Amino acid sequence: MIQVFKIGGNELDQPDFVRQMAQTVKELPDLPILVHGGGKEIRDFQERLGLEPRYIDGLRVTDAPSLDVVQMVLSGLINKRLVAALIAEGVDALGMSGMDRGAVKAEKMHHPRGDLGWVGRVVAVRHEVFLSLLDQGIMPVLSPICGSALFPPPGQGAWGSDGAIFNVNADNVAEAVALATHADRLVFVSNVPGVLAGDRLLDHLGPAEAETLIAEGTISGGMIPKVRAALETVARGVRAVCITNLPGLRQGAGTVLTAV
Repeated sequence: MIQVFKIGGNELDQPDFVRQMAQTVKELPDLPILVHGGGKEIRDFQERLGLEPRYIDGLRVTDAPSLDVVQMVLSGLINKRLVAALIAEGVDALGMSGMDRGAVKAEKMHHPRGDLGWVGRVVAVRHEVFLSLLDQGIMPVLSPICGSALFPPPGQGAWGSDGAIFNVNADNVAEAVALATHADRLVFVSNVPGVLAGDRLLDHLGPAEAETLIAEGTISGGMIPKVRAALETVARGVRAVCITNLPGLRQGAGTVLTAV
């Protein structure tokens, strides 16, 4: 079974969470493709370096100095922290970014409310890169730093502020990789156990029920975009999307969203 896990950045600076994540992955019958974020630590490093974090509709504005920070934190600090924890548990993990082997390519994302800088959207995924690693028993650990789908203009450098490197939202990278690899399941591992109706965890949601719960206010706040993004992903071809937390991942619990 092919699975793509996306782990958000809020817990990735907590040693206990990272260790438990690695222990959980070790017990799985099939190694997943793991995509990680890291927004919390990016923001902290920007502030330490005197760079003011800026956002447009929740999207991080990534100018040239910020792109250096984003690469350092995502592809360096966090990626290698996760790989080290997995290796310590006996998992054959390979840290990489979308840049490596041209695995995930992007183009500049345009936003009507302003220039996001070197923020991209995925336009191509080399699915064979990930499937080959899984076939060898190697777990890809992917940071969402992606290469440009276009060559730099003549006379400009190959890398850096000319836009050959893009910062891409980790959710979008995970969705694109799941679609390209025809994954059986995409799992969003967050700090919530899934979609709740009061105190009750909903173990399954389809499009009609989800829209009803959103209209009623049962699904609200930040869970609305998560649910709608999950439903869009299954509508495009991923069999199922699960929203869960680390204990839920360990126990096989959470909310599974499907196209019906």
